[in-house]
Amino acid sequence: MSDLALESDLAAALADHGLFAWLDLDIERVAPGHATFVLPFDEKFANLTSGTVHGGVTATVLDTASGFALRSTFDEPAGVRLTTTDLNVRYVRPARGDVRVTADVVRAGDSMGVTDCEATTVHEGERTVVATGGTSYRIIGGGDA
Repeated sequence: MSDLALESDLAAALADHGLFAWLDLDIERVAPGHATFVLPFDEKFANLTSGTVHGGVTATVLDTASGFALRSTFDEPAGVRLTTTDLNVRYVRPARGDVRVTADVVRAGDSMGVTDCEATTVHEGERTVVATGGTSYRIIGGGDA
């Protein structure tokens, strides 16, 4: 599957999902083993007192980008069924604007997949890291690797 077809297939799955649509996630890039998503800043995602992006929202986007990166390694990405078995997030600094998350597949096996990811935002004119992390998934079926 070409990168353009892959991105189109996964973008359709993203748009059809209620949570992802509510988050207004944008796919910036998808290629085999890689995904970059952008979460546009919205006050509905902000912590009550600081106005920064809530850590749970950042974690959700890390998990989502990681899952799409893993799906991109399969012949039928939208047909892959997987579930998160581990999500690790290390918060580095608060995000006060759009959050870009990149995820890269470390391993895509028959039953397990592992990713590394990084979330960044623009702070004082420079792109800076706001969180790093990784995921592990149980691959349940579908997609044919």
